[in-house]
Amino acid sequence: MITNDAQQRILAAVDAHFDDQLAVTAELVNSSSRREHEEPAQDLIESHLHRLGLDIDRWAIDSPELTSHPGYGPSTVDYTGMTNVVGTYQPTRNVGKSLILNGHIDVVPQGPEEKWSRSPWDAEVADGWMYGRGAGDMKAGLVANLFAFDAIREAGFNLTGRIHLQSVVEEECTGNGSLAALLRGYTADAVIISEPEEDALVRANVGVLWFTVRVTGNPTHPREMANGFNAIDAAFDVMQALRVLEQTWNDCKADHPYFEDLDHPINFNFGEIRGGDWPSSVPAWCELQVRVATYPGTNADDAWAEVEKCVSDAGTSSRPTFETVLTPNGFYADGYVLGPGSDAEELLERTHRNAFGRDLTSFTTPGYLDGRVFINYGQIPTLVYGPVSENIHGFDERVSIESVRRCTKSMALFIAEWCGIDE
Repeated sequence: MITNDAQQRILAAVDAHFDDQLAVTAELVNSSSRREHEEPAQDLIESHLHRLGLDIDRWAIDSPELTSHPGYGPSTVDYTGMTNVVGTYQPTRNVGKSLILNGHIDVVPQGPEEKWSRSPWDAEVADGWMYGRGAGDMKAGLVANLFAFDAIREAGFNLTGRIHLQSVVEEECTGNGSLAALLRGYTADAVIISEPEEDALVRANVGVLWFTVRVTGNPTHPREMANGFNAIDAAFDVMQALRVLEQTWNDCKADHPYFEDLDHPINFNFGEIRGGDWPSSVPAWCELQVRVATYPGTNADDAWAEVEKCVSDAGTSSRPTFETVLTPNGFYADGYVLGPGSDAEELLERTHRNAFGRDLTSFTTPGYLDGRVFINYGQIPTLVYGPVSENIHGFDERVSIESVRRCTKSMALFIAEWCGIDE
């Protein structure tokens, strides 16, 4: 355990450079790193990793190893121009434990900007919050990783354990960025992912499947509707069938530890719908974009088979019957549980108490997290832990500035003790 004097010096270093940390966070929010447009933001991350004196590795995530991996999510974009960035610190005296500090650079679309009370890209600070798309999810946490690491050096110490600071793509749609980093050989004794998690630790989260359902109809003129078959109406039948499956899975929540107390752990979301070609033609086709959650321990292949059967049965039980085609087009991910009692969790409990003055809590989330990559495929204890945020994926997304400060302090103390320090 590091001394009280060392702790106070590290905490003071976080405070001394916190204005700079907010400025870098704002700079990153200004770069609208939506899918396939992440590279300018990754340029910024790389420049800050250079400033920290780290060894830089930047590579396009496309590879045969990635696409053949069981955790790979089928992609609809070209990966040859999409890069991960990793900065590595190699200690002079390597006697401590190693650590990965992971975060994702990609953000979801901002939606209609007129629905925001302010620009989604200006990173405006007001009443203790920083606003903007990605401010909470998760650029504040990504920058906190850098400044928590740097606080050790600013406090006058050298770390004695290896550290990898990772900025990855594709977290919001496949999880393939973190998977690509693991397949590139980046492993450690523990991982921290500084997602916006309400100053708490994620104990478990769901798996996720993304797919398209295409329903085929029979077009006719509306004056002869009885002779045609409306694919949009049929798509509604598919949605109803999937809602029944959703309820069936929710009814089994008592069989899944850490999910039994959630009101509705399994959510099916119909995120997009497109169909038809002409207002005066009975539509010949309709496509649904669907996101389905699964319990940890449920293999993605098994869940997919249930979904396929559900949709197929909806088509064959209809009168008249209709044809459906399902295509995976994103997440194909198992969920995970962080088993309690690891050394990493015990240390985070102590550093959180030091930074926040209260005990660390844990919770289960029905959302996706890259923790599944490191736990399921790397067998690495992974602490998903980060600041309070509001409206992520919604209008007026924002992150609590004081929460960011305290999480940065907690992570800096964790890094110092986990990896070890020399004066």
